[in-house]
Amino acid sequence: MNKATGNRSNTLIRLLLAFALAFSFLPGCSSGQAEQPASSQAESAQEQAQPAVSLEADGEGSSSSAQTHSAPAAVALTLNDVPAYSGSPSVEVLGNTPQFTEQDEARGSFEEYSPLDDLGRCGVAFALVGTETMPTEKRGSIGEVKPSGWHTVRYNGVVDGNYLYNRCHLIGYQLAGENANPKNLITGTRYLNTEGMLPYEDKVAAYVKRTGNHVLYRVTPMFDGSNLVASGVHMEALSVEDNGKGISFNVYCYNVQPQISIDYATGASELQEASTSTNAQASSTASTEQSYVLNTNSKKFHTPGCSAVSRMKEANKKAYTGTRDALVAQGYTPCGICKP
Repeated sequence: MNKATGNRSNTLIRLLLAFALAFSFLPGCSSGQAEQPASSQAESAQEQAQPAVSLEADGEGSSSSAQTHSAPAAVALTLNDVPAYSGSPSVEVLGNTPQFTEQDEARGSFEEYSPLDDLGRCGVAFALVGTETMPTEKRGSIGEVKPSGWHTVRYNGVVDGNYLYNRCHLIGYQLAGENANPKNLITGTRYLNTEGMLPYEDKVAAYVKRTGNHVLYRVTPMFDGSNLVASGVHMEALSVEDNGKGISFNVYCYNVQPQISIDYATGASELQEASTSTNAQASSTASTEQSYVLNTNSKKFHTPGCSAVSRMKEANKKAYTGTRDALVAQGYTPCGICKP
């Protein structure tokens, strides 16, 4: 090969190398990424083919395009929504439809009792009642609990059982087996306990025992402002397995006592001014033994729940059980506030 021919060959080789090098840097000629494995490609295709997943109760799986089907927002009951007491111990409220959500219905077995507030008052008590929550032991004592507004006061011959107030379970003992739980006991009248709440508790208990099913059960004591005694209780219940076919109610029970006036701010009470017939009944109790508190200085006698008792000097205070007539005969006069 002569020199000219060699030079031309070298030049051609250099041109080819330069062209090849430039071509390797042109965009679009190589992905610049490792080839995706076949399994990853299959998974990607599968993900694109799957429909949107709705949010489950446990919080797994979500999509912005998923359609959720939640229950309507619960409607809160206020005392302004409750009709005035007119002689019936309870009244249906909010269309007699319990305000539970789908999340409530999806929960497992539970019992919840609200902490007492700054005034020592109970809050909402909520449970899924079933045979597993019902008591298996004999009922215990609850006398050591003094709910907000508590007074030990008797109206012999006027109140069934004589005592005005009971320690009322929010969730009845027969449903949850709670004894001296201060978060589950309120100051309630005998009338509230036996005429208002008990029929609904019995209905739920009988259903659970008969079917073995579960009932969402919520009781809310309703206080007016800073009153220590609840005006009444809001009771809701819904049987879960049959979607309310067995049990479904939404009611308000009045914390009242016929013939008795109650100061809900403090729990103090007094016998109402009554008609002639009622006065005749009250006069017959004048010869019946009752509990009084005497002021030995002023020679006045009071009911134990009278507001004047708390202002009385301990040195002048004396407990007394006997008849009204006997006190009058001893020179005592009835208090003008509580009018015993």
